[in-house]
Amino acid sequence: MEESDLKGMKTILPIKAPLRVALLIETSNGYGRGLLKGISHYIREHERWQVYLCDQDWGASPDFALRRWKGDGIIARIETPAIATALRGVKIPTVDVSSSRLMPKIPWFENDYPAIAKLAMEHFTARGFKRFAFCGDKRYQWAQWIRDHFTSMVRAAGYPCYVIEPNCHSALGNESELQEITAWVKSLPKPIALLACNDFAGRGVLEACRIASIQVPDEIAVLGQDNDEVFCELSTPPLSSIQQNSARIGYEAAAGLVGLMRGETLSNEGIFVPPIGIVTRQSTDVLAIEDRSVVQAVRFIREHACEGINVKDVLKAIPQSRRLLESKFRKVLGHTPHDEILNIQLAKVKLLLVETDHSMESIAERTGFNYVEYLSVAFKRIFGMPPSEYRKLNRR
Repeated sequence: MEESDLKGMKTILPIKAPLRVALLIETSNGYGRGLLKGISHYIREHERWQVYLCDQDWGASPDFALRRWKGDGIIARIETPAIATALRGVKIPTVDVSSSRLMPKIPWFENDYPAIAKLAMEHFTARGFKRFAFCGDKRYQWAQWIRDHFTSMVRAAGYPCYVIEPNCHSALGNESELQEITAWVKSLPKPIALLACNDFAGRGVLEACRIASIQVPDEIAVLGQDNDEVFCELSTPPLSSIQQNSARIGYEAAAGLVGLMRGETLSNEGIFVPPIGIVTRQSTDVLAIEDRSVVQAVRFIREHACEGINVKDVLKAIPQSRRLLESKFRKVLGHTPHDEILNIQLAKVKLLLVETDHSMESIAERTGFNYVEYLSVAFKRIFGMPPSEYRKLNRR
């Protein structure tokens, strides 16, 4: 080739081979698919991966021999001894996205369980409940953590908390287990607010209430966890649920694995991701408040808070003096009508920040804030960071 033929030609660099990563994460439930979604987002933004997805149910053993696999990294939900056994002796960078900690020396990424318990407690106390219950599952570490944090918060507030963890080791819905839960919900004092360790347990409680002719949410308000939308919507009544941020957990786990594959050291103390919020459906759409004027005021606020109302608008709808209404709110709910309006607005802001690409101007308009600046100041005061930072952290 003549020298003139080389002029203007670009230097062709060798193509970097994609990283080979195995994902040992179940695809049979919404939480596992959320983890995979976050990992997928990280790959699109940063890396070229050749992914080996072990399409499996929860806790199933990997369907290929990891010790003979010539890969670069593994992201695994190490929930059972079978998975831990398959991974022991594998000399490949690995991160865990499970709470079981069956391999405690490797880095792990999980939900912020104290934050989940706190969110549930706030959801119930905002509805005036003074009695609480928890339906758990002794098989799972994460369920025990939620139980411990929730019951501690309830009892620290001076309220009783009743706990059941079914003895049966089959999936919730087994006939003997359902009978046990049905007898338990009958025995509970009412009205009462019940947190289930996940949506599956929540649906089991709803079925027990149906069998026992217990009204949901008037007698027992039921809150699940995971917000598997199809599962929750098909429950009777539709199940309110805590929306975790499993996509961000997956994203952070992928970023952590890349660090390990580059030779960096990663702490095994855990990275904990807080939940996004609560999706309220019929199973907790209730107010356990005896004062009817407060009930009417709260319902008015929840229906119209994002329309830009203020306390004067509430007093027009439920006529009484401002001082009297504020006194009632403080006594029953522990905060003012203005706080209730702001809480509803900011909860909606958080969901829009995470789930949409709307501008701050659009979000302010949709949530009843006249000025973006006021929204930002209020958001930072309550949550400790500006909306832009919250969106950046949680959109993963």
